[in-house]
Amino acid sequence: MDLVIIEGPGKRDTLKKYLGNNYDVVATKGHVRDLAEKTLAVDISNNFEPKYEIMKDKNSIIAELKEKANKADKVLLATDPDREGEAISWHIEKILGIGEDAKCRVEFNEISKNVVQKAILNPRAINMNLVHAQQGRRVLDRLVGYKISPIICKKIKGNLSAGRVQSVALKIVVDREKEIKNFKPEEYWNVSAMLNKNAITFKANLDKKCNKKYQPTCHDETEEVVSYIKQHDFVVDKVKRSVTKSAPPPPFITSTLQQDALNKAGMTLKRTTASAQQLYEGVDIKGEGKVALITYIRTDSTRVSPEAQAMAKDYIINNFGQEYAPKTYNTFKSKKNIQDAHEAIRPISLQRRPEDLKGQLSTDNYKLYKLIYDRFLASQMAEATYDSLNVAINCGDYGFSVKGKTMLFAGYTAAYKIYEEEKEDVEGKLPNLVEGDKLLLKDVKTEQKFTKPPTRYTEASLVKAMEEKGIGRPATYAPTILVLLNRNYTNKDGKFLVPTELGITVTEFLEKYFKDIMNISFTAEMENKLDAVEEGEESWQNVVAKFYDGFEDDVKRAMYGDKVKVAPVESDVICDKCGAKMVIREGRFGKFLACPNYPKCKNIKSLKPEVKKESVGKCPICGKDVFERRSKTGKIFYGCSGYPDCSFISWEIPTTKKCPKCGQYLTVKEMKKVNRYTCSNKDCDYVYNQEKKETNE
Repeated sequence: MDLVIIEGPGKRDTLKKYLGNNYDVVATKGHVRDLAEKTLAVDISNNFEPKYEIMKDKNSIIAELKEKANKADKVLLATDPDREGEAISWHIEKILGIGEDAKCRVEFNEISKNVVQKAILNPRAINMNLVHAQQGRRVLDRLVGYKISPIICKKIKGNLSAGRVQSVALKIVVDREKEIKNFKPEEYWNVSAMLNKNAITFKANLDKKCNKKYQPTCHDETEEVVSYIKQHDFVVDKVKRSVTKSAPPPPFITSTLQQDALNKAGMTLKRTTASAQQLYEGVDIKGEGKVALITYIRTDSTRVSPEAQAMAKDYIINNFGQEYAPKTYNTFKSKKNIQDAHEAIRPISLQRRPEDLKGQLSTDNYKLYKLIYDRFLASQMAEATYDSLNVAINCGDYGFSVKGKTMLFAGYTAAYKIYEEEKEDVEGKLPNLVEGDKLLLKDVKTEQKFTKPPTRYTEASLVKAMEEKGIGRPATYAPTILVLLNRNYTNKDGKFLVPTELGITVTEFLEKYFKDIMNISFTAEMENKLDAVEEGEESWQNVVAKFYDGFEDDVKRAMYGDKVKVAPVESDVICDKCGAKMVIREGRFGKFLACPNYPKCKNIKSLKPEVKKESVGKCPICGKDVFERRSKTGKIFYGCSGYPDCSFISWEIPTTKKCPKCGQYLTVKEMKKVNRYTCSNKDCDYVYNQEKKETNE
């Protein structure tokens, strides 16, 4: 029996079904060996040699792998088809002693029967260029994290972290927030003329003055335009009719899928990542067991295999008609500096339609599968065509325009119309307009507007920005953004990411002392150098050495820098002792409200919402309400609401009634039929039972 080692346990059942009883499949659940935890684990003086150790939570898995490998006829490493997966296979090879040159590596881009069975019969040697690229990234990230994180913990506050990609992503969010705060709105006005020909009224928009682009910037300018055009004729200057085409969108890559999942399906990065993994590894289909529905989910390429293109063409012709299939297969230009290791994200089979699986998929899985399915199908279809109209209308010195289009052929929108709705730019039906036509002005509409600041980033738009700027790679987008949230560097305001005061402080500190780390171009170039390592054009040690050359000096400079205080966030709570607005601070036990006038005013309050307490009795000393409380051990006791001015406490519910024997206060205990009053004086034996009144309900 052969042993097949994979990463995710979610695809074990799917693979077992395709491989049969001659294969045993075991999942590592990710990495099994990594840089040692509590040390730098990188020997800087020895060409940055990494020091690896088996991860503590993987000892039992390693023991199982060794036991099964010793009994297996052959060991095949089928970890994920990317740098991380290649590195995991290499670590397993080292642990099991398989041999670097052994043909033990199995790679497949989709978990379908034909692809898996073909891949398992054609193993290759481990690609050390991929391993070196991952190793270079890991060492770089360890150097940055272990050298900078302790500094910001010391200079700012504890439990902080910095990262080569993480900190630049945070800078992007912080820079946008500063743009928004510094933004000064500018006034502008929209002017529209309601024109008429042959009893048909339509709208034309002002866009030129003296043949140059123009838009009024104030009320006076707008009034000047209105006064002028009311005294001049509107004449059709140019009429341009043409057939325009709209090309289908490319199939999804990791970043565009994450963007559309949020924008069109309302799914966060975390939900999208989890759902995509399930669709790739396999979901339960009635009567079939686990079935994988989509190809590998971490990719930056829009490339589609010839087999998938042929599958799509057949489906399109059979379900839409010959005219909906392009004459030649659609190809899409990829951006520069992509890895292109895998195809675009697509359904494995177009015969598994989303609507047929709706009742068998979770809500998120259905939404995401439908997005992927429809997008891929549309990407392989013909262009949509439109009858477009552009009309230029002159009114003396001013120019107005009318635009509109009517669909002639739906093309790819027949499959993608839910997401690609085409709207006409004109209001109502246009008359037949001919150059030289004089038009009747029926009305003029004006609208004051102000320019708006750039919007804050969402998870999706931050992924897009990271991709466009070349920061990180498909596998790192989601984990990076989640770190920013988990570290309290950003918060969410609805779907938008807002940097916290802590996030801004950390960013400004890093920009002061680590300019290269915080330089977007520098970070993007580092990704290119790692890609060069993958291509065998550069050694990872050289890449790390060139980076470390100036980095070490920056670390020393930062260590001797000044401490930085995080400005506390002002709350809406008013200090009841001095009247100042209280601020949110953080202590050993979490966040709390504190007066900003400390030490003159030492008032503090809990941030937890106050729960309205019901009085269980009256204090026998001061007469104020007594509340039920709980000790550190969980035992219930009763204390005066006047604490600390009144320190009365009791293990029983106190009353204001006095004992007729000794004069001490009585306590009460509620029983089934009576309320039992007992003297609080231990030396007094007075007890009185008061029967409860019966009620009819």
